[in-house]
Amino acid sequence: MQTLQHPYSPVYSPAIKTQSIVSRFITWCNGQEKYRLGWLAIIITIHGCILTPITVLAIVLSGNNFVLWGIAIGAMTMALVVNLAAMPTKITIPVFFFSVLLDLVVIVTALASIA
Repeated sequence: MQTLQHPYSPVYSPAIKTQSIVSRFITWCNGQEKYRLGWLAIIITIHGCILTPITVLAIVLSGNNFVLWGIAIGAMTMALVVNLAAMPTKITIPVFFFSVLLDLVVIVTALASIA
């Protein structure tokens, strides 16, 4: 019996390059460079006029924990310093989101210590 021979011909399939979430976020931040002044206004307004007073209120109501004061002041300071230093948006936007995260952690910690 004659065996069937099939010639080996591998099918070329190009490797699909997927970007990680972090690299897509940094690419998006680079694209926001043309709106840098808007981001500066948003960051200072949200942080200085809305989030920091809420954080300070939560700290005061929970008994004025000195560590929470330091974290809240540090979060506001880092958001303010990177904006006043005119850093690019690939730095200012992630720092803003990190400082918002720190403030939310402080608020949750302060409210958890009340109960």
